[in-house]
Amino acid sequence: MALARLGTTSWSLKPRDPADLVRLLHATGLDAVQIGLSPVVSDLQAWGETVPRLIEGGITILSGMMQPVEEDYSTIARIRDTGGIRRDATWPANEAMARAMAVLAENAGIGLVTMHAGFIPEDAGDPLRAIMAARLRTLNDIFEAEGVRLALETGQESATALLEALDEVDRPNLGVNFDPANMLLYGSGDPIEAMERLAPRIVSLHLKDALASGDSEAWGTETPLGAGQVDWDAFFAIARDLPNEVDAIIEREGGDRRVEEIRLAVDFVRAHFE
Repeated sequence: MALARLGTTSWSLKPRDPADLVRLLHATGLDAVQIGLSPVVSDLQAWGETVPRLIEGGITILSGMMQPVEEDYSTIARIRDTGGIRRDATWPANEAMARAMAVLAENAGIGLVTMHAGFIPEDAGDPLRAIMAARLRTLNDIFEAEGVRLALETGQESATALLEALDEVDRPNLGVNFDPANMLLYGSGDPIEAMERLAPRIVSLHLKDALASGDSEAWGTETPLGAGQVDWDAFFAIARDLPNEVDAIIEREGGDRRVEEIRLAVDFVRAHFE
């Protein structure tokens, strides 16, 4: 069995503050979470107590997530321009965030941080790809120096481009956080084919579902787990055989019934995997 622990993400719950996050997690019936670390390091007054509040509430922190600065998800065109570590203008701030985040993660016992690299170019000869590979080496080394693993989330580029970039970065510590729905939301490939190819590098899973738009410039539609186009029987069959034991993290970023839908997703996962 390759799935270790089941949790959800802090940002799925849209908490008002750390105490509200603990309350909402308890409402889902889960006792494990992946937390967004960017606000924890950038807004200490509001979010600086997140880790101790979770520990006090009996919540296990599975991993963290780094959201690069000034990302704009309003359209695919905007996130293609602003996402991840592509932009020269925001790279210094992202490097500084990573350094603060790596120390925080190590101090909190968080062993994995995930992020989007930001539309790695499909063309191996694109000069931007070499720049991004160099930046990923820097980020990986920052986290690895603190004993933290870094993983790149899927969706903004094809599985082929991601695999080639991982080889170019050449850091065994750098893994993949596989999100099948993102492949549909961004129109970047078939989720199951991508998962099969990326399986040796997968160190974490996001459980999310979606319907593809059929237009590379238009967002797909996120759905509750089981209501989209992800082939979950095939997904869990691959998950059972992953070479690494990984955490499975339910993510729900749409709708206004998130606690209820996360609870239903827990039942869905357990019915398919246990």
